[in-house]
Amino acid sequence: MSINDLLSILMFVSFIGLILTGFPVAWVLGGLSIVFTVIAIVLDIDLGFTLGVDWAYASLSVNRVWDVMKNWVLVALPLFIFMGMMLEHSGIASDLMNNLSRVFGRVRGGLAISVTIIGVLLAATTGIIGASVVLLALLGLPVMLANGYRPSLATGTVCAVGTLGILIPPSIMLVLMADRLAMPVGDLFLGAMVPGLILGALYIFYLLMISRLDKRAAPVPADAEPVSVAALLGVFRAVLAPVGLILAVLGSIFFGLATPTEAAGVGAFGAMLLALLRKRLKLSVLTDVLQQTTTTTAFIFAIFVGATAYSLVLRGLGGDELIESALFGLPFGPTGVVITILFVTFLLGFFLDWIEISLIILPLVAPVVQSLGFDLVWFTVMFAVCLQTSFLTPPVGFAIFYLKGVAPEDIDVRTIYRGVLPFILLQLLGLALIFIWKPLVTWLPSQAY
Repeated sequence: MSINDLLSILMFVSFIGLILTGFPVAWVLGGLSIVFTVIAIVLDIDLGFTLGVDWAYASLSVNRVWDVMKNWVLVALPLFIFMGMMLEHSGIASDLMNNLSRVFGRVRGGLAISVTIIGVLLAATTGIIGASVVLLALLGLPVMLANGYRPSLATGTVCAVGTLGILIPPSIMLVLMADRLAMPVGDLFLGAMVPGLILGALYIFYLLMISRLDKRAAPVPADAEPVSVAALLGVFRAVLAPVGLILAVLGSIFFGLATPTEAAGVGAFGAMLLALLRKRLKLSVLTDVLQQTTTTTAFIFAIFVGATAYSLVLRGLGGDELIESALFGLPFGPTGVVITILFVTFLLGFFLDWIEISLIILPLVAPVVQSLGFDLVWFTVMFAVCLQTSFLTPPVGFAIFYLKGVAPEDIDVRTIYRGVLPFILLQLLGLALIFIWKPLVTWLPSQAY
């Protein structure tokens, strides 16, 4: 093993170790790029090693960062974040919860199913995990607990459904992945649509089955109303606004009427218009949404800057070649290589956030997968589904801690962990279905183009 290989491995291990300390990710990435550049220079000067990394090489990160900041595709990120935050304040989700609970009230597990349907609609309009989980927890969790739902089932439903926003378009994760791999965002949006809906359907099927097998897990509310025409009309009116916004944003992309950036602008304007029509658009609300959007965008782009410098130094040390040779050296064949990558990604999700994995790991393994003859859209969507589990797996599990922050005090983390476990297995089942039947991902993009 060469000194370059040792430094590449040490650089990656250092990243994993420092992340676990809770130190800001952007500083970890940027700091490691400087530290290992200094180490390479010292080894070059004192010991005569030619490692390929010096200050002149590291200075290329300035140009890389500039390329990131002037990328028009990434302008969609703050616009989609703004759209999601504004919809959170519009009151649409509360109307959906009230009307759907009237329709599904007499169905065992009906309240959890209502939360799932709302979560799918929120996923297609927000794409912000924290906002979705908190909103679903505030709307659905007290109602389910008050009606005798098992706490683990209620909390697991909220956490799992809230993570759909990272997969169902318009997803900010897919925007980042498309930028890193130089792929059209529309291809990933189309490819992820069916898998996202499949996961939602698996959740509903599980809720129906568990409520049938264990009647105490999700009982029928004692004051449940019979289904009426008025309740159905209420659902129709409540669904009309978010569905219209979804069609305006995704439809304009899918039919080639707008780029993702332009569609994000349409979505941001549409969210403001909905809030205005519902008399929720106030100066205080607009100020709060803009502050949240700015904070979230700054967090993501700070990691972008750090990851750009980190990836450049890692590649200079030969880290991409090391990973490529390690993957090609596996005795499993091409399919086994893809399974190994997904398995390692699943394990990394226990410790790393999706942003770091998308910015650092994905660009290193995607060229290997493509060289093996696999469709890159299919693999990237599978990679995204695999990353969705990272929001539910301990010890990081951000969705779990989002929920814990707003859940009643008697709901502990152990209860939430028990609740999310079946949904993690359902996500892995969905990943297996996508792996076995590639057209679940590739059919819709092929039809659109």
